[in-house]
Amino acid sequence: MAAAAPDNVFSSNSNIDYPEKGSSTTSKAQESVKTIAESENGYEEGGNHLDSAAHRAKLEKQLLRKLDLRMIMLVVIFILNYMDRSNVAVARLAGLEKDLGLKGNQYSTVLSIFIVGYILMMVPSNLFLNYLKRPSLYLPTCTIVWGILSVLTGFTQNYSGVLACRFFLGFVESTFFPGALLTLSAWYKQEELGVRNCILFCGILISTAFGTLIATGILGAMDGKLGYAAWRWLFFIEGAMTAVLAIPAYFIIPDFPNTPSVSTWLTPEEIELVRIRKEEDLSMDLDSVPDSVTTYGIQGLILAVKDLKVWWLGLSMGLFQFMAGFHQFFPTLAATLGYNRTITLLLCSPPSILGAVIAFMISRQSDKSRQRFRYIALPLSLGIIGFIMSLTTMNTAVRYTALFFMEMTGGGWVILLAWTFNSFPQPASKRAVALGLTAACSQVGQIGGSYLFPVQWGPSYNNSYIISLGVAAFNIVLCYGYYLYLKKLNRRLDVEDEKVGHAEAKRFRYLL
Repeated sequence: MAAAAPDNVFSSNSNIDYPEKGSSTTSKAQESVKTIAESENGYEEGGNHLDSAAHRAKLEKQLLRKLDLRMIMLVVIFILNYMDRSNVAVARLAGLEKDLGLKGNQYSTVLSIFIVGYILMMVPSNLFLNYLKRPSLYLPTCTIVWGILSVLTGFTQNYSGVLACRFFLGFVESTFFPGALLTLSAWYKQEELGVRNCILFCGILISTAFGTLIATGILGAMDGKLGYAAWRWLFFIEGAMTAVLAIPAYFIIPDFPNTPSVSTWLTPEEIELVRIRKEEDLSMDLDSVPDSVTTYGIQGLILAVKDLKVWWLGLSMGLFQFMAGFHQFFPTLAATLGYNRTITLLLCSPPSILGAVIAFMISRQSDKSRQRFRYIALPLSLGIIGFIMSLTTMNTAVRYTALFFMEMTGGGWVILLAWTFNSFPQPASKRAVALGLTAACSQVGQIGGSYLFPVQWGPSYNNSYIISLGVAAFNIVLCYGYYLYLKKLNRRLDVEDEKVGHAEAKRFRYLL
């Protein structure tokens, strides 16, 4: 089996607990790797219980099925995460601005203050989770807290109140997305992450699609109940739903592979296979790592901050989120088609559903081909087509079709996330910080996106689309530059391998 390789040095402070050098467990795992490699080349040695390629394939399929079923809970929470942050856009259509007395850019500030809180907590949260190693405890607890904050938003009476609720909502919600990414990277190999990222990201698209349907029902049935406006019931119901659905997550979300709780749902043979898979993914023996590369907390932070790749990807992700500012105004953009509130919300679902399907297809092909850049450039190009269509006409059919093209850009975002994983697999503390920093940079872009569609630019929003088009085009160029940079690093690694005699059995390479 061809081993996928890491893009950085490996650290003993990773998310798997590695035995001391020379231990029997280490020898057993190394012998397993050797035996599997030999059996796949047509011969077998030894009596290891993973000595058959067919048995290995069956066991790995079983392991991945168990993992995938548990990771579904992350998708469910992500749907709730995005519903609780984006329901303010639906509430706007139902009178939130008028009831709270918002004027000028105050609504945009309500959107952006959420992101300020989001940015502040991302890196510290991931460092803490990397230390705790218990996503099953940390993530559901944070989910319940933000569900309560969402409910409290429905009780606000003025600008200051909603501003405070949105800030703290962002502060707590920020724990989930980078934490979910860190959890995925602890279990899956490089070539498996694209599709899993896509499934997680589809939570956003599903939230947009079905969240608007749920909102339509709430706004239509709850207005005036118990003396509360319909938009307040939107926060009450969706926030309570989040808090309740987070409870099963305590028992479903997997902890990191080195925690005792893993043995409650994995067999000893599967636990050993987890270790072997990590060895293959890193393409080096786990007991051969020098002590000099061991990193902890602040050391991982320093390594990440000094790495050019972090800021390169962070800039690209920030531009991506800025361009995708239309997501925050999707009901508003659909309203420019001229239909009533109910039809407008229903029209938001089909583009999101198609976007999820396209994202899944693109991510599967990207993982299969082990290519990243081209599968980022393609969705961005489709988005550019959508922006051009919106610029050229106010025709209802054309502008609605343009919304489909815009939603297709989500596939590029999924692959960009996978590229980030592939660029920082180890050491674990550096990866945790890198994921947090790049995610924080993306949220900086989202702050700008909160002001991308001001009311005075409507209903055509031509200025908004021109800016989005330019940012998308520049991001394609930026990602191409990153592709060339990684290609250069791979050539350097080729030379190093030839010098030490590894030309035929290459170690890690960056995915391009």
